[in-house]
Amino acid sequence: MNRLKSVFISTWITLLFVGSGRALWQLATDAKATEWYWVLLALLPGALFFVWLLVADVARTAHATRVVVVLSLVALAGLMLTGGDAAEPWFWTGLVGAGGSGLYEWWYSRFGERSSALLVVGEKLPPLAFERPDGTLLETDALGKPMLMIFYRGNWCPLCMAQVKEIAGQYRELADRGVEIMLISPQPHAETASLAKRFDAPMTFLVDAANRMAEKLGIKAQAGLPAGLEALGYDSDTVMPTVVITDASGVILFADLTDNYRVRPEPDVFLEVFSRAGI
Repeated sequence: MNRLKSVFISTWITLLFVGSGRALWQLATDAKATEWYWVLLALLPGALFFVWLLVADVARTAHATRVVVVLSLVALAGLMLTGGDAAEPWFWTGLVGAGGSGLYEWWYSRFGERSSALLVVGEKLPPLAFERPDGTLLETDALGKPMLMIFYRGNWCPLCMAQVKEIAGQYRELADRGVEIMLISPQPHAETASLAKRFDAPMTFLVDAANRMAEKLGIKAQAGLPAGLEALGYDSDTVMPTVVITDASGVILFADLTDNYRVRPEPDVFLEVFSRAGI
C-alpha cells in the first residue's frame, strides 16, 4: 500500500502542474475554450498548495487541503452544469482535480490508527542508539537528561522542515530546562549534517541508520518516500512523524503518534508537558 502511495503523490503533483500549464495554454490560444477555466480551478489550487508548502514554513495543513478539495469539487460541478464534449477537460477536472485531491486528503495523508507497545506514557523508553552526522554513536541511556525526540522524515519533507524550525525557535527555553533536543531521521548523514548547519541552536541532529530504531519502536514507514526521490540519495523507507518526551530517568511523559502526517503537535505542547512534570 505504501508503494502505491509513493507513486501516487509523485504522479499527482506532476499532473497538477502539467494540467495547470495545459489549461493556461489552452485559454491563451482559444478564447472559446471556456471549459478550461474549470480545469484551472480544479488544478491550480493544488499546485499552489505545494508551492506554499515549499516557501512558507508550514508545519500543519489540515484546513488548507480541505479548501483544495472543495474548489476541485466546485470545478467538477461547474463542468457538469456547463457541459463539454471533449474528454480531456473531464480527465483533468474529475480524475486529477477532484479525484486526486480526495485521495490526498482521505487516503494518502493518513497512516491509519497507530500504536507502539514501546511508546507508552508512564513506561520506560527502551535503550536506543543513533548516529551523529560524523558517524559517532549516541545512546539515549547514557544521557541522564530529559529528552524531546522528534522523528522526522527528512530534508525533502517541507512539513518536517517547518517543524524543525519551530523547535529551533524555542530551543533556548527548552535548553534552560536541561532538555536534550534530538532531531532524528533515517536520511543520509550528509543531509543531516547540512540541516544541522542551518540552525544556530544547540540541538542534536541524529541519523537512525537503516531505520533500525524506528523499526524497533514500530514507527517505520516502509516505502514511505515519494517515488523518484531515491535519485537524490534517500532510501525508499522512512519514518512516521513521531514525538517522544521523557524525563531524566527515561520515563515517557508524552508520545504523539499522529495518524496524519499533516497534523502535528503545536510547539507549546512540549513546554506544557515539561512544566507539568516539574522540568
